[in-house]
Amino acid sequence: MNWSEQLLLFIISLVANLFSAFAGGGAGLIQLPALILLGLPFGIALATHKVASVALGIGATARHLRERTLEASLALFILACGLPGVVLGASLILNVPDDAARIALGILTIGLGVYSSLRPHLGLHHAPRHRDRLGHVLGGAVLFIIGILNGSLTSGTGLFVTLWLVHWFGLDYKRAVAYTLVLVGLFWNGAGAVTLGLLGEIRWSWLPALFAGSLLGGYLGAHYAIAKGNRWIKRGYEIITILVGLSLLWA
Repeated sequence: MNWSEQLLLFIISLVANLFSAFAGGGAGLIQLPALILLGLPFGIALATHKVASVALGIGATARHLRERTLEASLALFILACGLPGVVLGASLILNVPDDAARIALGILTIGLGVYSSLRPHLGLHHAPRHRDRLGHVLGGAVLFIIGILNGSLTSGTGLFVTLWLVHWFGLDYKRAVAYTLVLVGLFWNGAGAVTLGLLGEIRWSWLPALFAGSLLGGYLGAHYAIAKGNRWIKRGYEIITILVGLSLLWA
């Protein structure tokens, strides 16, 4: 790629990941379709996007760890439940037609934003719940299913994790977004990138610009989320989920 194309990729990545880090997911709304429109086949675009998304996790982690809001036990639980699903989903997607799943995912994603907007106090206050054995079993099962979606249909699945942590475990939006960006952005996406890289193909020449944009966008988005607080994050989350869902239905 020439310098102008690299600059375009950097700008696309910066914008996509800044909004994603602020709202707790949705970088694929802009970045993945852009890679496809610029000429990459779906499988290569997905693998390349996954690798670049790891930089989102790195940038966001660098900012969120300064706040020290993550509980080690809950973080390990999210990893243990989600990572097997990510690997399974990434292993299956290259051989599975995705149109029906994409449409279903689009409808569900829109539903997330509508659900959050209809509950004006959801996620504004931290009120831990469902931390008993049954709560962990049911909560972990849903995280495993979201992991499968994350490994296969990458657009917007971090948004599912954010709302599930708010709805089921009682986190406020600021804490939920921190868990999503650090664990999903860094570890889930990292596992998906490795799996897709082994089974498919990655366009390495496109990654420097994507990686730089993801890293900077992740840090800046996390910074603004921390500075603005739960009410702004909630509104950003609702807007991004509806836009991601519409983009999936439109594709």
